[in-house]
Amino acid sequence: MSPYIISIRPFGDFAVLVEWPNIVEEQILNDILDFIHHLKTNHLNEKEWEMVPAYNSLALIHRAGKIEYKTFSKELKEWYSQKSGDYAIEKYLWELPVCYEGDFAVDLMEVAEKLGMSPKEIISLHTKHIYTVYGIGFLPGFMYLGGLPQSLEIVRRETPRLKVEQGSVGLAGKQTGIYPQESPGGWNIIGNCPVPLFNKDNENPCFVNVGDKIKFYSITKGEHDLLKLQGEVGIYKLKKTKVDA
Repeated sequence: MSPYIISIRPFGDFAVLVEWPNIVEEQILNDILDFIHHLKTNHLNEKEWEMVPAYNSLALIHRAGKIEYKTFSKELKEWYSQKSGDYAIEKYLWELPVCYEGDFAVDLMEVAEKLGMSPKEIISLHTKHIYTVYGIGFLPGFMYLGGLPQSLEIVRRETPRLKVEQGSVGLAGKQTGIYPQESPGGWNIIGNCPVPLFNKDNENPCFVNVGDKIKFYSITKGEHDLLKLQGEVGIYKLKKTKVDA
């Protein structure tokens, strides 16, 4: 028996949005991923359907045409009640380098002042915790990372920047994240990750999946430059470890 009551609503003519309780917790995310596995295995053809999980929702997008909402929503609720819940979700812990120095950390001093900490304390807290990938979007490869310690929670910048550098690591609300490419943005920038996060030419353009874990570790400016060069020529080796579901 499935542990949650889900709701379903139209999301345009070609999609529906399945919603779980409005709570950010890993148990709900795992239930969503388990449902995706059940749908792929038993009911929906991946060539015809795009499935986009995020936090407490799942968007199901039909590539082949319009959806008959009443019939499909009834089927989804029936399928959800049938899933076993015993699928072992494959997850990885990815260790990503971040340089918290100089121009890479344009908001670090301001963040430290607002939160009543030193920059070293901000860096220590940010690298100490393990984060969960709750969604990928906004930009291709942009990971929304939950699990930020409460002491690092901070509102977005009042005035967004027109240009945030690729690899910038930011804080906003209860989240941290990395800009995979240059973009406008309003997050508070505290560092920069030299690792390429998205490559459209790869079979899997974004190496991280929703449900994976991220841990940051601090590097110097010199190490950042070296790792960035390795990433650009394709010889950087990502650090990953398989974790229990």
